[in-house]
Amino acid sequence: MKLSVILIAYDMAREIPRTLQGLSRGYQHGAADLDYEVILVDNGSPEPLNPDTWADVDVPVEFIYLEDAPPSPARAINVALERARGEIVCLMIDGAHLLTPGVFRMAFACYDAYDDPVVATRYFWMGPDCQNDSIANGYNKQVEDELLRSINWPEEGYRLFEVGTPLRAGPENIGWFNRMFESNCLFLKRSLLEELGGADERFDYPGGGFINLDIFKRAVDAPTGTAAQLIGEGCFHQLHGGTTTNVTPEERNASLETYRQQFIEIRGHDDVITHKLFHYMGHLPNDAAKIHRRKFS
Repeated sequence: MKLSVILIAYDMAREIPRTLQGLSRGYQHGAADLDYEVILVDNGSPEPLNPDTWADVDVPVEFIYLEDAPPSPARAINVALERARGEIVCLMIDGAHLLTPGVFRMAFACYDAYDDPVVATRYFWMGPDCQNDSIANGYNKQVEDELLRSINWPEEGYRLFEVGTPLRAGPENIGWFNRMFESNCLFLKRSLLEELGGADERFDYPGGGFINLDIFKRAVDAPTGTAAQLIGEGCFHQLHGGTTTNVTPEERNASLETYRQQFIEIRGHDDVITHKLFHYMGHLPNDAAKIHRRKFS
């Protein structure tokens, strides 16, 4: 099998059918004949996901519900990794993300061009700003639903760039070549993820704390292989009540400091940023994808 997508969800009944639409054969370019699977793990939601809600989506899903699951997604990742059959794994720790239509195609282009690449997809928010700020100004699920209707998604997948905002994490302006420190759509060889020991279950805070950053850094810093970033493709975060993404900036900052301290305890340092040089693969599918030219309110 070519690809295993590991998708982790918690209390995402609204978001997961859309996420799966973004992973479907009819949406992802070149996926019609792709030998792949999506391993969807519900990490103990109070109301388990209902497979009937995505029954009409052409996507090969294996659904797992974890009872008595810990609050961190680490164990769910490892359960999915044990089941994965693909040569390549696409890790999506936060299952509430929508992909643009060329993510699979461009990621596989990296595997054709580079030696054992780790391929990162850039993180975007749905909506006009970082969701920690936009929700204080009236952004909510109903507004988001209307945004998606207004761009005729999923029929016009690249129009996500018209209604999304790239994760800045500091810089006022962000472009495609800004260094990334995490990705919620990360491709790597399954053998590499297994060599890394999968997800470190010591990252046990709700949402996983810095587990996504930890996997990203350890995978990219592996001595073999090539670090690659996709240009012109994105991974867009739907509003869902995340532990750090959909709270006030003050609550987010307090949580991030707690997560940083745990990272130091586990890794012995606080350097969460990889210093490896990246290669780039991609295109600019429409004018809205020129993110360096956009001004966000």
